[in-house]
Amino acid sequence: MAVEIVYRSSRDPEQLFMDKAEADRHDKMLELAETLGEVLQQAVPDLSEKLAEEVSIYMARHREIFAKAFKNSPDALTSLTEEPAEA
Repeated sequence: MAVEIVYRSSRDPEQLFMDKAEADRHDKMLELAETLGEVLQQAVPDLSEKLAEEVSIYMARHREIFAKAFKNSPDALTSLTEEPAEA
């Protein structure tokens, strides 16, 4: 009988990872998305909670690209329009 060590995301208990670092990255991404969602809903009161969550998770997943865009490289965002839409 083999034993496997798996790591569970504290913010997404359904998600399991084989690597602790990957689980930590996922948790940090979700933490950023949560904060982004709150900011977006405050900035745009008509924004639904579901849409704010979807947008914030997308931005958090692609934070490196958004960071480049915000640091005077708006062309970095073109790489996001070239990739297929996520489900």
